[in-house]
Amino acid sequence: MTTPAAPGTPGGPATAVTTRTTTVNGLATDVRLPEGPGPFPTVLIRTPYDRRAHGAELRGWARRGFAAVAQDVRGRHGSPGEWRPYAHETPDGADTARWIRDRPWSDGRLVAVGSSYAAHCALTLALEAPGDARPDAVIAAVPALGVADTAREPTGIERLSTRAGWWAAHGDRADSDDTALAKALAADPGALAHLPLLDLPRRLGRALPSWPEVWRRHDRGRLLAHAPRATMPLLAVGGHHDHFAEETFALWHRWGGPSARLLAGPWGHGLVAAPGPDAAPSHRVRLGDLYARWASAALAGTLRPGRAGAVALGGSPLWTAADVEGHPHRPRLLPPSAPGSPSDPDRSVLPVRFTADPEHPASSAGLTVPAGGPRDRCVLVSPPLPRPLDLLGPARLRLCARADTPSADWFARLVALGPDGRGERLAVGAVRRAEPPGRTTEFTVPLGRLARRLTAGTRLRLEITGHHFPAHARNPHTGEDPVTATRLLASRREIDPATTALVLSALRTRPAPTDPAEEILR
Repeated sequence: MTTPAAPGTPGGPATAVTTRTTTVNGLATDVRLPEGPGPFPTVLIRTPYDRRAHGAELRGWARRGFAAVAQDVRGRHGSPGEWRPYAHETPDGADTARWIRDRPWSDGRLVAVGSSYAAHCALTLALEAPGDARPDAVIAAVPALGVADTAREPTGIERLSTRAGWWAAHGDRADSDDTALAKALAADPGALAHLPLLDLPRRLGRALPSWPEVWRRHDRGRLLAHAPRATMPLLAVGGHHDHFAEETFALWHRWGGPSARLLAGPWGHGLVAAPGPDAAPSHRVRLGDLYARWASAALAGTLRPGRAGAVALGGSPLWTAADVEGHPHRPRLLPPSAPGSPSDPDRSVLPVRFTADPEHPASSAGLTVPAGGPRDRCVLVSPPLPRPLDLLGPARLRLCARADTPSADWFARLVALGPDGRGERLAVGAVRRAEPPGRTTEFTVPLGRLARRLTAGTRLRLEITGHHFPAHARNPHTGEDPVTATRLLASRREIDPATTALVLSALRTRPAPTDPAEEILR
């Protein structure tokens, strides 16, 4: 949390005193109080990433008149017990919330705050704890909503490298080693390619008894199902380049509390500390200051009812209101140098055939399209944009295609090619289809939400593949579970470019600029 001076904090001007460490039902807990008689509203952060890393954040909250509490979740760092990710956070969080409200320095008002897994802790407290333990407001940044939500895409396809990296670093251990997967890949570059995927712990050289549980869980959307019944204000914070971007937007959209605010910028999972290539200086938001001001307004009841917020338009300096959305826009896409290209529009385009071979899967690393060797993807390209184009809202791909295997994943990667030829990934989407081999069918691949200004001269490149490895697990094409499969088959594909439709959301006029702080605090 950044810590510039901020006026109007709940406890008035305050100078923080020393942090003290205690235990709450055995869990290691740091408490930082503002100077003064109190009582104070309290901020609670429950984390598996070491409470001691939040010292500056606690000091920042205390300087603004909040009591600030950081706690190691069960089985992590200073807290004893068994570490079972996503298993104990509701009851442990409820016990801590009741303990806080019973302290003489607490005025009873509580804000649950967290990023990533810590956001899961805040949300379970808000949505699943008994009423006397629920917070009065929630700040959830890049929220990991649950084990099933983090392990799979909304369409069910397995996220491999991020889950393997997280479990290697944090799973079934009291401390963390963020380099664990990198070290395993250095020793064995094919560690993620060995079958079955359930054997990954052996490749890492240590036990991971919770690894199979990751893939047995199919309760995706459990927390989101509770969101309409929320009773407190929400501030949801996300990044366009974060792998939980869709979950952040869905949480904001479905929240049933008295108010919900969304702040989404051109950032990765680290938010302002991880700006994307399309970030501008105007997107460097002082999140700590904004969090404190929003929390004060939420506790004071001065936020307007309903949903509001601000979304940054990457590639420009603009912020727009979160409810602004473009109109359907269908760019023309054809195979490079194909008959029927813009220079020869009256000739037909033949079907595109390629082979999705899990032994040689299309790579998720980099944006290079292989020039030689077997064709492993369908590539379609648009003409250069005659003028700038602002994309704001959902994107999707409509396909008419077939595969010769009973199971097939269809990945779509959308890339912006600048006038200088450099590429920038805009979106990746995927669906899994189970159909009789050889049957041609129409279906949609969702590509998430875009918030991006494209300059004149930009071309759009669409790649359609059968794999996106190692970001996602390989479909073995046999109909078996990709996590337990031990046999792989190549899958021959055919796509009709003439009926392929990329549908974007484009603004017809330049968007009205807004100030993110004004949108969040109104």
